[in-house]
Amino acid sequence: VDIDIDLPASTAQPKERPDEPLYLTLKSDLALHVGNDPVQREQLAAALDRFTLGDKEARIFLRADEAVAYRELMDVMNLLRKAGYLKIALVGLEALPEASMSDGDAPPSAAGAAVP
Repeated sequence: VDIDIDLPASTAQPKERPDEPLYLTLKSDLALHVGNDPVQREQLAAALDRFTLGDKEARIFLRADEAVAYRELMDVMNLLRKAGYLKIALVGLEALPEASMSDGDAPPSAAGAAVP
């Protein structure tokens, strides 16, 4: 996905992703994108149905900018539930647990990870 956002870090173990994961991105300005395509909230269900060919069992990888308020993230998750998509994986940056870093260690480099 080529939508630029600042993802928060997660120490959860990354799960294996499908060959072609479907990403839903919530940007800091609250704009939504399915894959790289912008979508209005009212059209989210229809857009997801197009991308998944109506497969409600498809896992949706939800990416949200770290500046997005929790309420806004929950609103999007509620839209997904209302559309019938219940398999949602939250995406964050991989980070080492703080306890495993010594005082002189630099923070880990960021790489995308699916955190269900």
